[in-house]
Amino acid sequence: MHWLRFAVLVLLATVLQASFFADLNSKPDLLLILLVFFAVHCDTSDAIICSFVIGFAADLIGPTMGPQMISYGIFGSALAYLHRVIAIKQIPYQIIAIFITGLLAGSVACLLNFLKGEPSPPKIIAPLFGIALYSSIVGPFLFLPSAWWMHIRKPGRFGRR
Repeated sequence: MHWLRFAVLVLLATVLQASFFADLNSKPDLLLILLVFFAVHCDTSDAIICSFVIGFAADLIGPTMGPQMISYGIFGSALAYLHRVIAIKQIPYQIIAIFITGLLAGSVACLLNFLKGEPSPPKIIAPLFGIALYSSIVGPFLFLPSAWWMHIRKPGRFGRR
């Protein structure tokens, strides 16, 4: 794992998420896309570390500290362990993984915010569904440049990883 490249990629995604995508009503979550990317393309221990770091970055641009890191850490770890059993290399599986992870992590983060006593918007389902849907559509197209940046090579037809 190239940790310096990882840090630059997460920092770039965090800045883009906080600045460029902040004005859009329905937006893809770049950090969620990176979460699924690293859960699919890294070893299990590296994926768990990446999940918590990406969750910390999501908390830095979010309203409160803690809920995103916990939810991203839990579901990123679960996805990394699930990837050991089920291969998530094809685009339809990646779309499904991003969508389900987005819904579950967003729901747990909203629940944790509610338990902390933070005010929540009255209609949370529509934005949560929209962010998960847009992230799942955009996500697989961002996997290739991310793999190039991180120097992750896809194995050939008969190659080993």
